[in-house]
Amino acid sequence: MDRAVALAENLLNQHKNKVSELVIIPSQGGVFEIRVNDKLLFSKAELGRFPEEGEAENLVKEAI
Repeated sequence: MDRAVALAENLLNQHKNKVSELVIIPSQGGVFEIRVNDKLLFSKAELGRFPEEGEAENLVKEAI
């Protein structure tokens, strides 16, 4: 959860004028996904890992 919150903070700081909603849904089992306009950009379940440093920010930047 701490990593997800830190990542959310980074994304909001970088894209605060372009983000209308950011949702964190606490769960068990290590589910972690990043979506922009319902398009899946990253899935921990598919890749078996959390995003590397800067990876999520770059994916979102490209999608916005």
